[in-house]
Amino acid sequence: MNFDISHLLEHWDYSPGQPAVRKFTGRDGVEKIQLRVDLGLLQMNAEGRPDGKHPLGHASLYDYYQSKLYKHLAANKGSDDGFKLSPDDCAKLQLEAFQYHNRYNCLLQLKEYAAVVRDTERNIAVFDFVEKHAENDDMAWALQQFRPQLLMVHTRALAGESLASHDYAAAIKQIEDGLTKIREFYRENSRGDVPEQSSELSYLKTWLDEISAQRPLSKRERLERALDEAVSNEDYEKAAQVRDELRNLKTTE
Repeated sequence: MNFDISHLLEHWDYSPGQPAVRKFTGRDGVEKIQLRVDLGLLQMNAEGRPDGKHPLGHASLYDYYQSKLYKHLAANKGSDDGFKLSPDDCAKLQLEAFQYHNRYNCLLQLKEYAAVVRDTERNIAVFDFVEKHAENDDMAWALQQFRPQLLMVHTRALAGESLASHDYAAAIKQIEDGLTKIREFYRENSRGDVPEQSSELSYLKTWLDEISAQRPLSKRERLERALDEAVSNEDYEKAAQVRDELRNLKTTE
């Protein structure tokens, strides 16, 4: 067996700061994703657990620990008292979440927004699970500290889907919701003010401004702008016509 992958990299140069991602179907018929890195490449399955494994007979470690919780609830009349994740459990879940992190960042580059939403929502559920059941706050924080970045990617995917269908209003609302969730996280987990200059908040605020500027105007907004322009130019006849159009528009809505 030839383990040398040089032939795979010969025509796929690595450029620092320029992510290179491709998707293809493997010999096993399963869709794969490859990410070019400086010393080679990362390969993962496009669906299911990224490494294709089924730990302890489950689709993922998260599924395994969920099954343990369900058994605990069944044995304790629906109470989760006494169900705790050990440091080793939390570490394993964090490593698995990092696999999904690598994949959803690749999927974002491929603009496969629905798949990004799928993977980010999965990791959000894992973060919530660990936060609730970790033996102590320090263990939970080891994962929770990455929540703002996760929420930012989740928001980018949701808004990206909306923009792909030219739904600017939905995209703007999704970005505003994402900003709110990230601010709430910082507010709940810091003693000082919300760091508005955090990379996640800065990116989403800049993107929100760009989308707002690009958003096509509604008919009412076009008429209101035309009215302001007519008044500024002292074209009162035009202003009266536009005002009538606005009045008729409002009565038909």
